[in-house]
Amino acid sequence: MNHFQYKDGELYAEDVALSAIAAAVGTPFYCYSTATLERHYRVFADAMQKDALVAFSVKANGNLAVLKTLASLGAGADVVSGGELKRALAAGIPGEKIVFSGVGKTKAEMAAALKAGIYQFNVESEVELLALDEVAGAVGVTAPVAFRVNPDVDAKTHAKISTGGAETKFGIPWSHVHAAYATAAKLKHIAIVGVDVHIGSQITDLAPFETAFTRVVELVGELRAKGHAISRIDLGGGLGVPYRNDNLPPPDPAAYGALASRITKDTGARLIMEPGRLIAANAGLLVACVIYVKQGEKKQFLIVDAAMNDLIRPALYDAWHEIVAVAEPKPDTAWTRYDIVGPVCETSDIFAADRPLPVLKSDDRIAILSAGAYGATMSSAYNARPLAAEVLVKGGEWAVIRPRMDDDALFGNDRIPAWLG
Repeated sequence: MNHFQYKDGELYAEDVALSAIAAAVGTPFYCYSTATLERHYRVFADAMQKDALVAFSVKANGNLAVLKTLASLGAGADVVSGGELKRALAAGIPGEKIVFSGVGKTKAEMAAALKAGIYQFNVESEVELLALDEVAGAVGVTAPVAFRVNPDVDAKTHAKISTGGAETKFGIPWSHVHAAYATAAKLKHIAIVGVDVHIGSQITDLAPFETAFTRVVELVGELRAKGHAISRIDLGGGLGVPYRNDNLPPPDPAAYGALASRITKDTGARLIMEPGRLIAANAGLLVACVIYVKQGEKKQFLIVDAAMNDLIRPALYDAWHEIVAVAEPKPDTAWTRYDIVGPVCETSDIFAADRPLPVLKSDDRIAILSAGAYGATMSSAYNARPLAAEVLVKGGEWAVIRPRMDDDALFGNDRIPAWLG
């Protein structure tokens, strides 16, 4: 469920008309619903064990206002860079609720995380482990560690967001796990606390989770038998969301939570979950304005002022997003089919092909739905296009939470060398 609905002939975010926001801030812009963020977080958290740490995946949506909204509900954070760590802390998420994942943590990032007192490092290689031990020694603390293990489970999702196979860059290969824990146990500045697994994103079937979680629980027993103090199990994220109206809905959080609880109940371990897309995707949309309607040889192109630099998912993953008119179609409105494209100088700058929409004209507005996760965070200024504004709505109020990029931000940091005059 989300809180974007037609009222009085136009699309609203909660109690605010998107057309009113567009008139004030221009297009394109992202709009997020506080009520949807809150509802999705609570539904997920309520489905988990009472002491579980729900660490929102900052890479999905790192806007400080979004993070602060979730922090106020008790959310932690899963970060994969020093910048995301800074964002989480700035939003009020305490270090003891932050988990640091990622294959390429630098020593500077490790030091910053240790000084912030983070809850756990999810270590993804033996070489990273040795670097962390060195940094922890220099800082004068012990680093809490869970190894991210690679269970070689096919999540049956898009190849570019599948992370649990044997030959992905993520995690410790299953055959190396025991050796990695044995090495960690010998290091002076490392404290083994848990096991971590994350098999991919946008997973719509519980079966791969069941396979991976079962393997991890068996591993926990083996590690404990060898004397390792495993008190936490990080089950990662990856639970999918419905992007199309005609999709069969993915498993609901209650079913996922019941599965996780059933498989891990005899371990006595604290669970960590890292949802991102599930909470943020359907809490946001991207509003764009029609520039031109262009008639091709056999098709019509709806050329809008948003582009692949604003929302790259369709170009990168062939991702589907529902697209609707901001003005509610009347019963007698004529419909047609468009290729919906942006102005970027790439053939891949297309949001949808042969998509039915009401007949539209220049200056009409559309909304690209389910854009609250991996939308703004993956955007760029390609083609010297300024980053879109971001807006947060709460009831009848709204606020700009990231202004549209101005010229100083767009090219003000460029430097012309002296020899060019």
